[in-house]
Amino acid sequence: MNKIQTILFILLVGFASTISLQAQSGKKIQIKYAGKLTIDEENYPGAKILTRDDAEQVHIEHSGSNLWCDKAIHYSKENFIEAYGNVILKQGDTINMTSKYIEYSGITEFAFASGDVILKDPNSTISSDTLYFDRAKEQAFYKSGGTVVKDSSGTITSRIGRYYMNQKKYQFVEDVVLVNEESTINSDYFDFYSDTGFAYLFGPSTITTETSKTYCEKGFYDTQNKVGYAIKKARIDYDNRIIEGDSLYFDNNTSFASATNNIKVTDTINNSIVKGHYAEVFKGEEKDSLFITKRALAITVQEQDSVYIHADKIMVTGKPENRIIRAYYNAKIFKTDLSGKSDSIHSDQKTGVTKLLNIPTLTSGDKFSVKRKPILWNLESQMTGDTIHLLSNNETEKIDSLLVFENAFIISRDTISKDGYNQISGKRLVGLFNDENQMRQVDVTKNAQSIFYARNDKQELIGIDKSKSGSITILFENGDIDEYTRFNQVDGNLYPESQFPEKERILKGFDWREEERPRSVEDLFKDDPPLELKKIKGLDDYVPQGDFVDKDMLDRIKKADSNSNKNLPSKASRNLPKTTSNNKGKGLLKNKIISPHDQSKLPKPKPVIEE
Repeated sequence: MNKIQTILFILLVGFASTISLQAQSGKKIQIKYAGKLTIDEENYPGAKILTRDDAEQVHIEHSGSNLWCDKAIHYSKENFIEAYGNVILKQGDTINMTSKYIEYSGITEFAFASGDVILKDPNSTISSDTLYFDRAKEQAFYKSGGTVVKDSSGTITSRIGRYYMNQKKYQFVEDVVLVNEESTINSDYFDFYSDTGFAYLFGPSTITTETSKTYCEKGFYDTQNKVGYAIKKARIDYDNRIIEGDSLYFDNNTSFASATNNIKVTDTINNSIVKGHYAEVFKGEEKDSLFITKRALAITVQEQDSVYIHADKIMVTGKPENRIIRAYYNAKIFKTDLSGKSDSIHSDQKTGVTKLLNIPTLTSGDKFSVKRKPILWNLESQMTGDTIHLLSNNETEKIDSLLVFENAFIISRDTISKDGYNQISGKRLVGLFNDENQMRQVDVTKNAQSIFYARNDKQELIGIDKSKSGSITILFENGDIDEYTRFNQVDGNLYPESQFPEKERILKGFDWREEERPRSVEDLFKDDPPLELKKIKGLDDYVPQGDFVDKDMLDRIKKADSNSNKNLPSKASRNLPKTTSNNKGKGLLKNKIISPHDQSKLPKPKPVIEE
């Protein structure tokens, strides 16, 4: 080999080695400007010390990112920079980070920033005392407290935070608080998409507004449109109502909420509870109402004896001090000493008037008209009529009286005979109750007719009394007829039982309906069809943060270490965050990842259950 060939060979080998080194190390950090360059091998072996001048700061560039600072220590062999004083890092038009100090490896593309760190992108701003920034993965991370500001969504603080820049997604962990003009959100685990304002809450979480407080352990909230839904121990507290259910949808613009499955709505002012499996609630000055169905049950809680109303549908309307309960279609009422049925029941909680109403469109010949005709049972007495009113005293929590309008009919079975019934019918009935809520007196007026099984003190049958009169007053004792008085009697007679014709023993309109009588709260539901609860579609499970320092970063650090001075500690790995896998969060979830850009998979602002 001649001399020229030898020189060319050496040059080619050296060039190939340089290419190999650059491929291994990545693009070199470039010094664009420095006012002064010095060497201090004693304190900074192998480094160049760059300082600014009066004209401008030190300017450094690497792979499309630019950095400015007052002073920089550049380790060219390790492709590493330390930047001090008024540090600015810019990456294109998207990332602008300022701090007091930054160190950056051109091999790992990992930056460590400290001292009043502020990172801005077009969607939000991150502030923290310490921030880790991985340019290769486009992720930023803090673990000792930070703040994120999103103009339209508010300010978010947390102890741990991670920003996935390509996805515009934040993951916050521990002591998470979002505050904006309309609401405050507190959560343990909180995923937030800065471009849409979508927030996903996991663990014990609350959303507090001026008019409500929502609690859940899994939920979604659209911070821009102010709508969301909650599942898992979901609850909404309004000024005077508490709504609980398996799934709650809420719109804070209109103070509207809907609930699905195992619903309980508590009225804290009127001391009442409404239950069911689908409900809608409106709050506000203009409208204040509750609609509930699917095993709907309204409970007026009383110290002595609570009142239960069940129907296909229940609606509660009116201001808190004047609530009206409307139960319609197959309505039933129950308390221990009184129960009833009708097509619909209206109860005014302020006046204490409860109305049992018949369906007005049905004629007397309709096969449903009898079954839906209002009926009440009190002890051994059964009362029916076209309309029945119960009048209660709200202070004593007791029934004072009842009114039966049109076709009044009261029946009680004779205490001894098997098929004998005491009966009174007339146009109108007025009943009075004693302090034990037992019927004390009944007045039947206009075209009163009666059949009584008259007995002596020894309960021996004297005869069967049948008569017609203008009106009748009956006095009761322990549910039995004690005394009765007829006014303006037209006719009447006392028949021995053997001489009283069978066909005369019942009055027109007689209908003994004892088998329909509810004798417990459970009996209110015995005629209902089987109920199959809707399946809650719900939200995807929480996906916890993986290690910020993952295998990919460790591989990059290994490459950087191979270029470092073996006699000195590695610079590329000296300020890495410790393992950040959040095992606390893993108890909430299954690893199920959804791309934030696949909008078809992201929850939309609508109810969880499509009714």
